[in-house]
Amino acid sequence: MDGLAALAAEIGAIDHTHHLGRVREIARSMLIVSGLSRSARMGDRVLIGAPRGPRMGGEIVRLTEAEAAVLPDAPLEGAAIGEPVELLGRSEIYPHDGWIGRIIDPFGAPLDGRPLWRGSTPRPLRATPPAAATRRRFGGRLETGVRAFNTLLPLVRGQRLGLFAGSGVGKSLLLAKFARGVTADVVVIALIGERGRELREFTEGVLGPEGMRRAVVVAATSDQSPLVRRRAAWAAMAVAEHFRDQGQHVLFLADSITRFAEAHREVARAAGEPASLRGYPPSVAHLIMALAERAGPGPEGAGDITAVLSVLVPGSDMEEPVADILRGVLDGHVVLDRAIAERGRFPAVDLLRSVSRSLPAAASETENALIARARALLGAHARAELMIQAGLYAAGADPLVDQAVKVWPALDAFLAEDEPGSSADSFARLAACLAPAEEPEEAAPDQTTAVA
Repeated sequence: MDGLAALAAEIGAIDHTHHLGRVREIARSMLIVSGLSRSARMGDRVLIGAPRGPRMGGEIVRLTEAEAAVLPDAPLEGAAIGEPVELLGRSEIYPHDGWIGRIIDPFGAPLDGRPLWRGSTPRPLRATPPAAATRRRFGGRLETGVRAFNTLLPLVRGQRLGLFAGSGVGKSLLLAKFARGVTADVVVIALIGERGRELREFTEGVLGPEGMRRAVVVAATSDQSPLVRRRAAWAAMAVAEHFRDQGQHVLFLADSITRFAEAHREVARAAGEPASLRGYPPSVAHLIMALAERAGPGPEGAGDITAVLSVLVPGSDMEEPVADILRGVLDGHVVLDRAIAERGRFPAVDLLRSVSRSLPAAASETENALIARARALLGAHARAELMIQAGLYAAGADPLVDQAVKVWPALDAFLAEDEPGSSADSFARLAACLAPAEEPEEAAPDQTTAVA
């Protein structure tokens, strides 16, 4: 029955009417097309070229009464004046339950060489989020498989967490751990602008069969046009919304929002939008916030989308535009530090610069006390670290630093550990790491002597 429904969807998607225009001008990276202005809308897809010859896709990025400006998906070599341009209509995708375990492109076509069914219901790429007044509050704490996130930085159902890191700091590895370990029904992964060789490495080596078993991977490689790279984030979110509306809990992982914003910058500049915000157009702020708002708790009767959105921060600059915009709309942010990665601790989470806004509600009173104690000791050690390393710190100068020195090796190792058990096991392990700090100092030997 599923096969018949999918076949009916394929037949129903065939359009019996065709609106055609002609290429009138080839201007830099765009085509100026006549004959479509009365029927086209902003953002509509087109096909450029004769029906029986090689064709390339494109998107309408500017409209006037007489012409439409089209940004193509491929280089313009070979394009000619007078070529036909077919209007396809608005950008949509047709998610299907059978997409789980598959790798697809931003148009819903398979990238793994196997046939792929089309769903029966089209979904717009740029959908509106659920009405704010109808959305539920955060759900319960999720098991993640990583001790740092099972305790000090809890992730709850419906939360949107930012992962801020430079290149080569272990961001993709951490996302793969989430894909395998976080409690969810479906995992949707958007790989935006990744190197082509890394797709199979991520899906087969890093993610593995265990991760792919419940995942849908939407990928656009770095060599593809900015239209396709930008579309990858929207298509992946539309797939996540498909499963959310069935009442399922979806984990949405995006790598990375920075490349999504960079792709939009190229499209916006080609369409004539002025640059600001260190070269980004003004529309990039709304674009990022609109994507983030589509994730989160769903309305009554639907599921939730828990999102982890990665951001590339060159030079650990948390004030660069994309990081600054996204940090303001998320429910927490995690900073991965290169210095921590270089000394061999993964995940390289800088706990003191990371925040989960699910606290304190996501933990019990006892657990919150453990979290506060761990942060205080890590902070004390960070303040005195240079003196400790230089041998200038004298034991007894600061009782809190003395306690921090005691527990720091165990606490640092704790942050690098995976957790095969539950959050309760993680908190028990954290309590054991902190226990030496509570032990009283040994009394100094008595220097007095008895008087005969």
